[in-house]
Amino acid sequence: MSPRPGVASGAVVESDRIGERVSIGEFAIVREGAEVGDGVVVHPHAIIGDGVALGEGVEVCAGAVLGKEPSHVGPVTRRWDGDRRTVRIGSGCSVGVNAVVYVDVVIGEDTLIGDGAGIRERSRVGAGCLVGRYVTLAYEVTIGDGTRIMGETHITGRTTIGREVFIGQGVDTANDQTFGRADDLDAAVRGPTIDDGAMVGAGATLLPAVVVGRGALVAAGAVVTRDVEPGARVMGVPARPASD
Repeated sequence: MSPRPGVASGAVVESDRIGERVSIGEFAIVREGAEVGDGVVVHPHAIIGDGVALGEGVEVCAGAVLGKEPSHVGPVTRRWDGDRRTVRIGSGCSVGVNAVVYVDVVIGEDTLIGDGAGIRERSRVGAGCLVGRYVTLAYEVTIGDGTRIMGETHITGRTTIGREVFIGQGVDTANDQTFGRADDLDAAVRGPTIDDGAMVGAGATLLPAVVVGRGALVAAGAVVTRDVEPGARVMGVPARPASD
């Protein structure tokens, strides 16, 4: 049997849902049940899991893993029930080197996922977004269209981020004020909400359940312990309204 066109030596392609003009590099794996759209490029050693759908023109860089299931080892407090294994990555996206995208994730068109980024289960990323190098999105994160998150930022579980938001490098977020000691931990966990057009400077920290209002600005290095009003500017530790 002749090799499939565009598939390099050593690649494993189990799926029969492969589009036209597809390139699959050496030792890449495309599992049965995956769907690969026209013009997709899968670089060497990338893994496309069962249930992953790649839109037209998607690029998956070397070593990326799409469709990873969560672990169930002892320290894990949240258990994956396995109800959805799908991953949907919109047309024109690029997934960086060694990035990891878990199951039940949807990424909109023309979004860039940087090298080493991690996106956990049940997260939703809009179109035209940037998720920078080594950014981590924990479980159930929602991000609106056109939002940019710079490198080495951590977005905690159950955080909601609106459209056209800018989040600087090294920002940290938290979602549990009980330090894991709540009787109903699942109910107690709630990340920040960052509304449309807000800006968060490099190295800022947002504590659980705070709301950064529409168009607000959080200065670099600030620690946000309470809600920020729409259009406000805050700075300092703890963050307070900035004086002109």
